[in-house]
Amino acid sequence: MASTPLDQSVAVCELLADLPITKAATTSRVVVNNPLIRVVCFAMDAGQVLTEHAAARAVVVQLLSGTMTFTVAGTDHLLQPGDVIYLAPNERHAVVANEACHMSLVLIDHTRDHE
Repeated sequence: MASTPLDQSVAVCELLADLPITKAATTSRVVVNNPLIRVVCFAMDAGQVLTEHAAARAVVVQLLSGTMTFTVAGTDHLLQPGDVIYLAPNERHAVVANEACHMSLVLIDHTRDHE
């Protein structure tokens, strides 16, 4: 996976067009990746599942299209396009795509001194 320099700006355009929803699949593309932040875009067909897991980093998820059920610590949240979820580091969560959808996931390293 390519690294994005922390001191360089980057623009990624037409991302959803370049990440089509594939029948019966979940696919992803890393958009930004450096020691501070990682941005990953996901395309999920209806019925696709990300089983319960946790990330060591803080996470911000935004649903871009479709609908999904996002479970955080046992509580289900029905997400619509534009909705956002913040996950504290190590928070258990799971995802079910109710419809074909795209989501953006931002992982933030909260443990490093980035000054």
